[in-house]
Amino acid sequence: QVQLVESGGGLVQAGGSLRLSCAASGRTFSNRALAWFRQAPGKEREFVAAITWNGARTTYADSVTGRFTISRDNAKTTVYLQMNSLKPEDTAVYYCAAYPYGRRYSTSQDTYDYWGQGTQVTVSS
Repeated sequence: QVQLVESGGGLVQAGGSLRLSCAASGRTFSNRALAWFRQAPGKEREFVAAITWNGARTTYADSVTGRFTISRDNAKTTVYLQMNSLKPEDTAVYYCAAYPYGRRYSTSQDTYDYWGQGTQVTVSS
């Protein structure tokens, strides 16, 4: 079992920054790849970024590459999403998710088995 709790969302002006955190509980956290997804109003949930169990590999959606950075601290059982140069189109509820395996990840939400409740990010123009 893995429980995930996101925090750090809020309202920010375009061009600003936010750092999201996802605190996890459960013994298998450090063995799992983790990811961030987001869902904007009226749209389907989409992949944002993922990271392997030891942080050695990461991947990003094209829309956030160069602006967002995913990282993790296994000692603190926390995964982060640093978001810079935010745009109004980044407005969404952001979710963290845990993947069943550690050495690889997926961009498909259907393959993740644990989810947090989400945190709202609103970027004003």
